Amino acid sequence: MSLFHAVVWVDHQKAQILQFDAEHVQAQKIKAHTHHTAQHGSGVRTSHEFFGEVCDALAGITEVLVTGSRTNLADFKHYADKHRPATAKQIVGYETVDHPSDAQLVALARKYFLKYDRMAGTPTPM
Repeated sequence: MSLFHAVVWVDHQKAQILQFDAEHVQAQKIKAHTHHTAQHGSGVRTSHEFFGEVCDALAGITEVLVTGSRTNLADFKHYADKHRPATAKQIVGYETVDHPSDAQLVALARKYFLKYDRMAGTPTPM
């Protein structure tokens, strides 16, 4: 099923991706793989691999809202802008939120996209 909108809650260890329309919600979880090495910068590589997996999961979604803590959002935005410009273009906003439930995330995103699509003059396919 291909859905127009998605909301992502992301931190450095896991991501919850919820694609939705007016009637359906499709959930996907992504977890970071930890690599225990003594190499300098291995944590950065691990974050990049994880953020890359999240970006891969967003392929084909027209509009994406990314949520999470301020620090996680800044790190993800920096990664997407620098390494995944096509994904960065799909992201229409970043919202700082704590640990919401799936229902709270979808409600937040529906409200956000309704306002965003009206301002952009885009018909909302929800």
